[in-house]
Amino acid sequence: MLLNILLPLVAVLALGYSSVRTNFLAATHIQALSQFVMKVSLPAFLLYALASKDLAEIWHPGYFIGYGLGSLILFFLALAIYKTYFRHSLTHASVLSMGASMSNTGFIGTAILTLLIGSHSAIYLSLTLIIENLIIVAMVLFLAEAGLQKQNHHLSALYLKTLKSLLKNPVILSIIAGMACVLLNLKLPDSINQILEMLGKTASPLALFVIGGSLVGMRLHSVNLQSVLLVGMKVLLMPLVIFTLLWSLPNVSSEMLFVGTLLAALPMPVAFGIFGQNYGLNEQALQPLIMSTVLGLIGVAFWLSQSSHFL
Repeated sequence: MLLNILLPLVAVLALGYSSVRTNFLAATHIQALSQFVMKVSLPAFLLYALASKDLAEIWHPGYFIGYGLGSLILFFLALAIYKTYFRHSLTHASVLSMGASMSNTGFIGTAILTLLIGSHSAIYLSLTLIIENLIIVAMVLFLAEAGLQKQNHHLSALYLKTLKSLLKNPVILSIIAGMACVLLNLKLPDSINQILEMLGKTASPLALFVIGGSLVGMRLHSVNLQSVLLVGMKVLLMPLVIFTLLWSLPNVSSEMLFVGTLLAALPMPVAFGIFGQNYGLNEQALQPLIMSTVLGLIGVAFWLSQSSHFL
């Protein structure tokens, strides 16, 4: 089973890498494919998969609480360490905390889980993406901007601005639409389902292809304690915390335990590097991102080797 998952995963990653490395495709093409995945194919996959389920199938409070609480623990632990010990500003510390508490769920998570459990993966991907986007990203945006504000009376407007930007995210909109179909017992027309299914099937291979192409040109220039600590918190501590929380909570199946741990072990999201550039961290964000991509994929291979014990 491990070989059946890893072989296509590595093959598509390698194809994406070699396409850019040999200049068959340009880096701008990879960026366009990345936008297509996040704005078209992934939302289509989530909406198609969610709209066909009932509430009992998609709502798992044990998973949501366990993964959400674990993410918050990692976020605030990293925030305290980088602000207090390493003396970063609130803005920089909040962005670095994103690297410790958020996974590359949209790309690598989607690709691996769809290979592993098919359309059923949309349930876990949706719950995880809600936690990451509506909780972690919202806190990062709010705290990062708050750190730049000199007067607190701007914070209410800032909160509203953050909420508006999140609600424009196609992934979040597709999850909301899918949940609305479930709650209102609405069924999408067959023609719409066919379109969504076709688009959704491109999410997994394109996500892997994009990750492979994005690896071209990534180089480690310097490794320091801050980078090593951040990577360790992400690829080692986060899956351990999530596993412990899910294992201790009631009504959490072995599948939920495995999927939550696997997603927690994933590398940092590409968005972490983008946030780092936007808020002036640059290499301080890029270096841990590169390290976590390499080490995270090794960790994922280990967890996939254990899948037969849980699935």
